[in-house]
Amino acid sequence: MTAHQPGAPLSQRQAAILERVTQNGYVTIEALAAEFGVSAQTVRRDIIALSDSGRLQRFHGGAGPAEAIEAARLDYSAKREIGKPAKLAVARKAAALIPAGAALFLDVGTTVEACARELAKRQGFTVFTTSMRAAMAFDPGSHTVYVLGGRLAGKDGSLVGEDTVLKLAAIHLDFALIACSAIDPAGRVMDFDLSKIAVKRAAMAASARAFLLSTRSKFGRTALGKIADLDDFAAVVTED
Repeated sequence: MTAHQPGAPLSQRQAAILERVTQNGYVTIEALAAEFGVSAQTVRRDIIALSDSGRLQRFHGGAGPAEAIEAARLDYSAKREIGKPAKLAVARKAAALIPAGAALFLDVGTTVEACARELAKRQGFTVFTTSMRAAMAFDPGSHTVYVLGGRLAGKDGSLVGEDTVLKLAAIHLDFALIACSAIDPAGRVMDFDLSKIAVKRAAMAASARAFLLSTRSKFGRTALGKIADLDDFAAVVTED
């Protein structure tokens, strides 16, 4: 089979698949097969071709936007600069909701890291986190910080795994600050990394209240797996 190049012309169906991914953020093979009246194997071949040409990213059972690939490849400092004003606005709003002396969980992601830097300007928090970068924002002389160990899952210093979930199940926190990849039109809060989803759910279960930190750019999109519903959060913090 001839490899597909980035500049190769697309079939009408492949173009339509790309359009669905652009609109929705994540699409399933099953839904595409039903929409186009073809077999799942036919759709899978189209997705493989589009993935090989760098136009989208393959996932188990479906496909997502190519930026999911690019985000992983970006130098970390560059990734942190993307949408920086919106992330900072979210971070400041979320930090202002946390009372003095609270025990809280900090999720992974650049928005939560920005919130960690805002929280670190105050004193007396007890912080549990699966983000090594978020942990490093705090002065151990002013805060008590626990890094929940696990498998290193990315360049962002995130940690995942069964041990992480079990440790969260054994503690009780006041707040969990959760990040996501997408919020679909039905109000489902979603992420592409299933191992991180397990940690996010465990942190929400361990906390009296969970806050979702998300820029507006993530609304109206979908991802691979569901974290929770919007209604499961005590607050949804956006830049506006």
